[in-house]
Amino acid sequence: MQGCDVSPAPAFRFVRVQFAVPSPELDALCINTIRALSMDAVQKANSGHPGMPMGAAPMAHALWSRHLNFNPKNPNWFNRDRFVLSAGHGSMLLYSLLHLTGFEVSLDEIKRFRQLGSITPGHPEVGLTPGVEMATGPLGQGFATAVGMAIAERFLAATFNQPEHEIVDHFTYVIASDGDLMEGISNEAASLAGHQKLGKLIVLYDDNQITIDGSTSLSFSEDVGARFEALGWHVQKIDGMDVEAVDVALEKGKRTQDKPSLICAKTTIGFGSPNKAGTSKSHGAPLGVQEVKLAKEVLGIPVDEDFWRAPEAVEFYGSFSQKGVDLESDWNQQFSKFEVAIPELASKLKDAISSDIPIPIAWPTFSEAIQTRQAGWKCIQKIAHAMPTFLGGSADLAESNNTLIEGTSPMSAADPDGRNIYFGIREHAMAAATNGMNLHGGMKAFCATFLIFSDYCRPSIRLAALMHCPTVFVFTHDSIGVGEDGPTHQPIEHYMSLRAIPNLNFMRPADGNETAACWAVALESEETPSVLALTRQAVQSLTPNDIENHPARQGGYVLKEAENELQVVLVATGSEVALACEARKLLESQGIGTRVVSLPSWFLFGHQTNEYQESVLSSDIPTVSIEMGATLGWQKYASHHVGLDTFGESAPLKDLLVHFGFTAERVAEVARVAILGVRPTMSAL
Repeated sequence: MQGCDVSPAPAFRFVRVQFAVPSPELDALCINTIRALSMDAVQKANSGHPGMPMGAAPMAHALWSRHLNFNPKNPNWFNRDRFVLSAGHGSMLLYSLLHLTGFEVSLDEIKRFRQLGSITPGHPEVGLTPGVEMATGPLGQGFATAVGMAIAERFLAATFNQPEHEIVDHFTYVIASDGDLMEGISNEAASLAGHQKLGKLIVLYDDNQITIDGSTSLSFSEDVGARFEALGWHVQKIDGMDVEAVDVALEKGKRTQDKPSLICAKTTIGFGSPNKAGTSKSHGAPLGVQEVKLAKEVLGIPVDEDFWRAPEAVEFYGSFSQKGVDLESDWNQQFSKFEVAIPELASKLKDAISSDIPIPIAWPTFSEAIQTRQAGWKCIQKIAHAMPTFLGGSADLAESNNTLIEGTSPMSAADPDGRNIYFGIREHAMAAATNGMNLHGGMKAFCATFLIFSDYCRPSIRLAALMHCPTVFVFTHDSIGVGEDGPTHQPIEHYMSLRAIPNLNFMRPADGNETAACWAVALESEETPSVLALTRQAVQSLTPNDIENHPARQGGYVLKEAENELQVVLVATGSEVALACEARKLLESQGIGTRVVSLPSWFLFGHQTNEYQESVLSSDIPTVSIEMGATLGWQKYASHHVGLDTFGESAPLKDLLVHFGFTAERVAEVARVAILGVRPTMSAL
């Protein structure tokens, strides 16, 4: 378990650290040290964004030196405050602070900023750099993901905290830019946070009024504070260059427990640069050797010393290592007392923090035809029964997605331990916030919508894969099986576009038992997010009901072997596996030996040995793919294809299947062409 020993002791409440307030002179030295490191690192790399760190250094210093609870010796200490630099382009601000406060980010790594193999890449990456909570850079993502972190903290506190045992008690802090707050995802997330009254979420808005193109007045004239007030936030407006003003505002934000807080902090981008401060010229490019020297002169930084660090600042920031150790030690003592007082609850929290999954989960099995979305719902109930920190929700489609957890209330400010999250019609924010819950730790969170709307979730799905964040995305209505809803709701290119994302396990199960097996894989995954593509229409039961040992765990497997001499392989996913089995009957009746392969997960199949893959999809046997989506990409596994490279149509499903050629007769026809080795025509494709 992260940062938790088990020595017994009587109960007491966790006490937050009392920060020693530095003098104004020391504040100035610390702030200029951050600026110096940021300027020099960007200049040495000849690439980067110096302006944001130079302008935001005062408020970042105020936060890190007077409010943020963390332990540099154990960046994963569970009860730490979470800090998200949503304005990820200003990464040197974060790297400078991590280096100075004692995280394992050396000065050599600062000097290797943006270089191959360094732990200081152009934008922060979680898992690469100690102390980085998430990968940021795509603007708005950090803001929205932090909303999920705040939801996680509140849910875990409501679930596990007891009188005199406040085990979960921390804040989520964000530094966001003008660009972050222009992005639509941040507005969705802010609306959700205000509705949920996330009082322990505090956002410092770096209002420097500059973007790449120039002044924000070119495109952005709204009253941001008024917008956030309308969304239910507590809003303050301050001078972000004034450390004391930032300190006071943060304290007020922490005391406002019924609303999330936005602190609109006016800053000067590139502060100190005599020719580029306050302009877009300091945003996304090095200041230049001469301008760096001039800026250092203005700021009182030694001109001829690269990567200067004020000794007083080094000493002050260096004290945070011991403070962090003491904080975690205090929390460990509290947890030990919690274990003595309420051992069963403490054990569940330890399991949650350690990501331990109760084994075995009583997975449902299926012998009758069922919609795979309904099968997924039955799986969700079994998981929720076994795991008290399993939760999730839908983008206003809970009944359609079949994702409601029985026996629990909707999550709200009044019921923060509710396990059904009503995200509303906010797919962008939903996906990012769910990532935030999983990055926070201590829970397993999923989210759901129709597969067609995965496009609205895609940036967050991609980041989940990049961050090795094991979010589960449940996407139902996965094909032209949607029928009458028509082409606007019928996914075509989505299977392949999601399969193209590295480290994403896209799974399209063939029946109820495969659905359970895919859910088991998703639940067990520690570093790979999962997509479950589920049907609205019922599919017959075809696969084994031993979920723990189901062959779908291999990604692909032989479902039906040829009865006659093997001449062709039919490989399919999802509802089309049943179609492949029907076509096999036709072909076998004509003496054509036909194997049916179910391939629910290309990701898992690709991780099998070459020998196993060859035993399933023989390279010397003609192969036909069958899937109600784009054929692009199937060339990897098949020579001939029954697919869909056009948009769908609005009609009953049975009519669509005939219209687009998803019939046993058509599949058998394409299989016979494949056996003959004839190059497929466009119509055959």
